[in-house]
Amino acid sequence: MKNRLLAGIVAMALIGAGSLDDSAMAKPPALAFTMKSLGGESVDLSKYEGKVVLFVNVASKCGYTKQYTGLQKLHETYGEKGLVVVGVPCNQFGGQEPGSSEEIKSFCSSKYNVTFDLLEKVNVNDDSGKSGKACDLYKYLTSVDTKPAGKGPVKWNFEKFLVDRKGNVVARFGSAATPESAEMTSAIEKALADK
Repeated sequence: MKNRLLAGIVAMALIGAGSLDDSAMAKPPALAFTMKSLGGESVDLSKYEGKVVLFVNVASKCGYTKQYTGLQKLHETYGEKGLVVVGVPCNQFGGQEPGSSEEIKSFCSSKYNVTFDLLEKVNVNDDSGKSGKACDLYKYLTSVDTKPAGKGPVKWNFEKFLVDRKGNVVARFGSAATPESAEMTSAIEKALADK
């Protein structure tokens, strides 16, 4: 009993003395990464703490590209309630995102009026023979066993990872799951309701 009390007093003294700072505190798992924006600026994903985040690997020349419309609609419908849609361009699937950052930005804004966040083009899977390693964010996202799609490599463009307000991956949807589907909107609404 004395030892536990003494340990508690020492821990409180260390905290009170400022030896633990905010940077030492753990960030939510899926938001503990730094990426680059489409404009090349550093983006600390912890800026999304307390929000529900939908990460989507996007491409401009894919059969699923029209899903930009639904993603933008989600952004407009649920943004004020705490949803953040984050597009992550990737060129690993059929070379369907070959453009530069400026070309991607121009395409998304002119063709689909995209106003949600877009990050710099990255790899979402390891590909040792061609384009290199997956970025750390996607290494983490694909390692979590979630429903309905489970864990493992991204299979194609427009896979969707839903992260709750605490930074936990709570759902993963395949490319064919449209943003406006009942399955997706139900998962988003459930995550938004959990405060």
